Amino acid sequence: MTLAKQQTVSLCNTSSRLVSKAMSGKKTTKLLAGALTFVIGATSTLPAYAQSRSVPIIRDAEIEALITDYTNPILNAAKLKKRNVQTILVNSSSFNAFVDGRRIFINSGAIVQSETPNELIGVIAHEAGHLAGGHQDRLREQLSRARTMAVIGALIGAGAGVAGAAAGNSSAAAAGGGIAMGSGEAAMRSLLSYQRTEEMTADRLAINYLNATGQSAKGMLTTFSRFANALSLNGTQIDQYRISHPLPRERISNLENLAKASPHYNKTDSAALQLRHDMARAKIAAYSGMGSVQRIFRNNPRGLAARYGDAITTYLNGSARNALPKIDALIKEQPKNPYFYEIRGEILMKANDPAGAAKALQQATSLDPKKSSIMRMSYGRALMLTGTKANMPAAIRELKAGIAREPEFPSGYGYLAQAYGQSGDIALADLATADMHYYSGNRQQAKIFALRAQQKLKKGSPDWLRAQDIINTKK
Repeated sequence: MTLAKQQTVSLCNTSSRLVSKAMSGKKTTKLLAGALTFVIGATSTLPAYAQSRSVPIIRDAEIEALITDYTNPILNAAKLKKRNVQTILVNSSSFNAFVDGRRIFINSGAIVQSETPNELIGVIAHEAGHLAGGHQDRLREQLSRARTMAVIGALIGAGAGVAGAAAGNSSAAAAGGGIAMGSGEAAMRSLLSYQRTEEMTADRLAINYLNATGQSAKGMLTTFSRFANALSLNGTQIDQYRISHPLPRERISNLENLAKASPHYNKTDSAALQLRHDMARAKIAAYSGMGSVQRIFRNNPRGLAARYGDAITTYLNGSARNALPKIDALIKEQPKNPYFYEIRGEILMKANDPAGAAKALQQATSLDPKKSSIMRMSYGRALMLTGTKANMPAAIRELKAGIAREPEFPSGYGYLAQAYGQSGDIALADLATADMHYYSGNRQQAKIFALRAQQKLKKGSPDWLRAQDIINTKK
């Protein structure tokens, strides 16, 4: 599992503060209009698109394959498949998902807290509803209207205040201030009311997509019940007019009859899919510390998922020697599971055995049905770290194959630069280093290495032109 810092979306939890920012100017309005959420909690609102911030992104072949299998049928039902919608995993313990552009962001906490695949698929279906309904574009219009409302109200209030002051009427001046403040409150409530309506629309569209794919909406109701219980235990008093999402009990009331009317309502996830889901939950819990693996699987402590999480936890705690027999026992049970070999490769890398790691990762890539670019880059890295010159052509081949499918993954270029360096090709090593800095956002260092590469490359060649592109990049 890999965490990569990328410039994406920053979450904001205070609706009144967020909307008041939206009133302050066009620039902020554009930043806020980019995303719609499933649910963060009863007082949540829009994630703000932050230019200067980033959130940690999870890259993992196993979890990405699972989420793809969850997402593709829903996207087909929503007629979104041809739009190249991308699903991105965010390293956050909160139960949340949101959309921005053509991307669906899913917090890792949503995966861990979803006890069944159906619960998480319901979340994905809701986000697909936002995309299919064009809610982002209409939300931008609503933000613009709300901002206009607030500005006009403020101008009227200011005019009344000035007139009252000129006439020596303190009551009129105070009333002008009240008009100005009230206009902002009215604009905020209007915007939040609109967003609550869109959330209910996305919920209903989600049920349509679940029905079309032969899946139950029971998972959605389970999720809302969980949030409703959490609110009850919290005891927080909530002004329903100052929140961006309908209250969980309201969502259940609006959806329950529709969900139960479906012929698929009592359909359950297959045992194989449930196991894959649990394996993903175990992996995330082990790597991120989002709850104890033993606690999550306390009802089946010797199950495959629990033992998988235990093997990863043992390895992460620094005991590769003890982790190896645990993962080997799992491989014996499922000899064609590519992700067990992938973890075995990671364990051997930590044990300073890159040759053994390369062998395990080669097996993983050969078994991987999705042909994950992340896994191929891991295999190429292991070959590179053997330090054997004979392995460098294969290392370069695997790294380039992975990069071809993930051209914006900085670490891949870093490994490729090392492989070229060990092969003695300094020009291409410098060019790969330039690409690494370029996709990491460090354009100045990217230009420095691109200039160095150009001095050794044939003028006009594809690699020379790539270096020139980096040099010519404007901020």
